[in-house]
Amino acid sequence: MKKTALVIMAAGIGSRFGKGIKQLAPVGPTGQIIMDYSIHDALEAGFNKVVFIIRRDLYDEFREIIGDRIAEKTEVAYAFQELSDLPEGFSLPEGRTKPWGTGQAVLAAADVLTEPFMVINADDYYGKEAYRLVHDYLAEGHGEDDSVRHICMAGFRLGNTLSEHGGVTRGICCIENGCLAGVTETRNIFKTPEGAEIRDGDERIPADTENLVSMNMWGLTPDFVEILKKGFVSFLADDSGDPLKKEYLLPTLIDQLIRSGQIKVDVLETADEWFGVTYQEDKEAVAAAFRKLTDEGIYPEHF
Repeated sequence: MKKTALVIMAAGIGSRFGKGIKQLAPVGPTGQIIMDYSIHDALEAGFNKVVFIIRRDLYDEFREIIGDRIAEKTEVAYAFQELSDLPEGFSLPEGRTKPWGTGQAVLAAADVLTEPFMVINADDYYGKEAYRLVHDYLAEGHGEDDSVRHICMAGFRLGNTLSEHGGVTRGICCIENGCLAGVTETRNIFKTPEGAEIRDGDERIPADTENLVSMNMWGLTPDFVEILKKGFVSFLADDSGDPLKKEYLLPTLIDQLIRSGQIKVDVLETADEWFGVTYQEDKEAVAAAFRKLTDEGIYPEHF
């Protein structure tokens, strides 16, 4: 069986709904956290390695809550996203406390990634289908003989990613011939009785709930890490933006690579519902959703 890894970006702290590490909040009927479901679905789809990207000071708590349990089921590796982990010639700007973003998070795992891998957010539930689609794509080695590097992205229908409790930001995809042509970051998308709308001041703009959006679920190859390294150097060398706040984001880099013709991103559409804990009020709804999935036999009570 071809080696494929699930990479979970879990270095963030949940600042939007009070104190605590939202990635470690129990939501399942017997105390499971969202990552338990992600890993369960990934292993079921055929992934056979899990890489946790975390903050170094969370290591002991992480192992206790989830890491040691997962190590009994599959190979586990850890990577630490550090503010000071910068390429030679660069130093941490004085006063910088904000993480460098998802691009640097994946770079932190470079030493433990020698196989095709899928990147996900720790606090997002993606459904089973997306894991199967991305795993099979990576295992089959799509585009390896093509002159242009191919990667993939799971595309979710906008209507399946909205919160009942407030506006969300989504990367709305432009797709041409099955490939991603661009992503438009769109803020303040609200669920409505009719579907969805974008709110800009007093303006209300209807949004098509069938549009595909990116939820930061990417299928990548080990050589993509080299692109990330070069991109991070260019990002740091660029004087534009606030050095205390700007972020090296995976979707931004991928968008640049698409526009320059360096990569093609195959979009794998899934009809599954995404959910996550964006707001404190979402937690109850997420717990109810997992209870329903368990009652329907989609997941066992204990795993």
